[in-house]
Amino acid sequence: MIKLLLFSLLGITLAAPVHPSTAKIYVWRNEQGVLVFSDSPRAGAVEVITKPGNIIQSSTSIETKVLDISPQVTIEEYEIVINTPKNNATIRDNTGSIYIGGGIKPRFKSGLEVQLLLDGKPHQSPQNHSMFSLRNIDRGEHKIKMLLLDEEGKVIASSASVTFYMHRASTN
Repeated sequence: MIKLLLFSLLGITLAAPVHPSTAKIYVWRNEQGVLVFSDSPRAGAVEVITKPGNIIQSSTSIETKVLDISPQVTIEEYEIVINTPKNNATIRDNTGSIYIGGGIKPRFKSGLEVQLLLDGKPHQSPQNHSMFSLRNIDRGEHKIKMLLLDEEGKVIASSASVTFYMHRASTN
């Protein structure tokens, strides 16, 4: 009901245009001496001269840059680091086991994977976290590096190379 009333009011308002620049206004005094204003002339009425209304010219040029509502593609720059082991660390483990821990900034997003390189070669398959457990690593110097891969397998970040030394007891 309210919608119908509002719609009707809007229709009536739009159907009765007002043109103050073309309308004439007349003034006279009635029997009680009160000034009466009207748009129809009457005997003894005087036409009122009106000043033109305030007209504000709108700008013809519109800055369209502020109207651009297309979504902006933001490319996130990722950073991946190896937290453990530290560079040039010595690992003493007779089974040759080592745990590799990494960190990713900004927060790890779904669909990304981490590939571990051991001595320049991929070790294990890429996984969706940055913790690796390596077993039976030979004695000696080794270099590790982490690569962050996007959904298509493209490298989007890589860590600095970290060197560690594996010490294992030898049997004579």
